[in-house]
Amino acid sequence: MDTVFFDMDGTLIDTEKYYNVCWCEAIAKFGYTITKEEALDLRSLGRPHVYRFFEEKYGKGFPYDEMRAYRKKIMEEMLKRDGITVKPGAKEILLWLKSRQIRCMIATATDLERTNRYLEMAGLSSYFDEIISAVMVKNGKPSPDIYQLACEKAGRIPSDCIAIEDSPNGVRAAAAAGCRVFMIPDLDEPDKATRALCEGVFPSLSELRTHFVKIL
Repeated sequence: MDTVFFDMDGTLIDTEKYYNVCWCEAIAKFGYTITKEEALDLRSLGRPHVYRFFEEKYGKGFPYDEMRAYRKKIMEEMLKRDGITVKPGAKEILLWLKSRQIRCMIATATDLERTNRYLEMAGLSSYFDEIISAVMVKNGKPSPDIYQLACEKAGRIPSDCIAIEDSPNGVRAAAAAGCRVFMIPDLDEPDKATRALCEGVFPSLSELRTHFVKIL
């Protein structure tokens, strides 16, 4: 086992809480309603699933592109004001993996420009050998495409790769690709079905690193 894929938002950096708040605010601005709990289903949700989510909830004609642009705008304002906080244990687990010559790659729903910028802001850029973004595949999470591409670029079969995720959509994507999945829940706890797809669920990356010391 020499390759580990990390989701970014909510797994390595504490940004999912901003997505949640900003989705709710953007949706309200365009005259629709959504609860914070419902907005959690948008975590890591990629094309074409996100369009289906809004169409099923609000009907055809929902102004997704305009709403998403507004969400991105207000989120950038929040991050400029607050900065980006690294999740507990993130740097430690990355340093430990590097010390074992284990390759680390990003597999994220975020576009490449923002992924590179957020990692730079968080001081994590140097830890990763490659970034795989959902913009590089046809179907985003929870489809397996992003992890299939990550395995292809790593030159490894999925069962020889570990994926670390924080959201149900990310877990489903990694599991569907055949990766070994570990979850660090963010914002809410996983349901039974999500847990069943995981090799392990841990409260933080620090606890996951302790587990890795035993198994890797």
